[in-house]
Amino acid sequence: MAVSSSSSPSRNLEIGIVGFGPFAQFLAKIMIKQGHTLRATSRSDHSSICQDLGISFFRDTGTFLEANNDVILICTSILSLSKVLNAMPLHCLKRSPLFVDVLSVKEHPRDILLKVLPEELDVLCTHPMFGPESGKNGWKDLAFMYERVRIKDEARCSSFLRIFETEGCRMLEMSCEEHDMIAARSQFLTHTIGRILSEMEVKPTSMSTKGFETLINLKESTMKDSSDLFSGLFVHNRFAKQELKNLELALEKVKQMLQDKMTEEQNLNESKALRSPSNQNK
Repeated sequence: MAVSSSSSPSRNLEIGIVGFGPFAQFLAKIMIKQGHTLRATSRSDHSSICQDLGISFFRDTGTFLEANNDVILICTSILSLSKVLNAMPLHCLKRSPLFVDVLSVKEHPRDILLKVLPEELDVLCTHPMFGPESGKNGWKDLAFMYERVRIKDEARCSSFLRIFETEGCRMLEMSCEEHDMIAARSQFLTHTIGRILSEMEVKPTSMSTKGFETLINLKESTMKDSSDLFSGLFVHNRFAKQELKNLELALEKVKQMLQDKMTEEQNLNESKALRSPSNQNK
């Protein structure tokens, strides 16, 4: 795990965003503040939001790709990524932009990008490990993971990474495989516990302790994310399956420990009852 140390001068970029949902809008505001020029295309009509932000919105993907983009930023859902990329008319590209994804899993988009994109196109896989809620007061000290999967234009790649460096992010360079292994234990497990608490309809009580309030906050924060995100964290992270199995095994161990303790207590009470004077006099 390494910290970025790029020293080449940064430049303003022309960034085209594919998928302009809440997370893309959240990133776009910082990019605009830094002076970058943005364009967007999306399945839904976000033209009014784009107009308010000063972003050119394209309903037609081909026209969007014909624009002078330095970077194509993929902000689709995990589950729709393959469909979106395979439907993209790459022959419309007038230049060779850097393709960047910001998905919460990394091996899956890396493999698709390398399969779909021509070899002359650069690929950078990233995961800003924060969102509109956790990053609402700034990005300082928030983690930003990335892997330079296929980079020929180092200066352009560094200029994109500096968007996050400038905001004070902790820049974590690691492989997509290492990211998914760690994320399965952290992000996926967090979302799973939150979903379980939601299914249990856990709510605050008049006797809530600090620990219980933490569980309530966990449930509420994870339920703000879509079910598609949660599903994607499982379906497209090969390490998540084992973590779910580990969670199930751990629950069984805890249940067995409690059952053993209950049996031990029952046997102790029965033994005491047999030794009591009333039973010995019978």
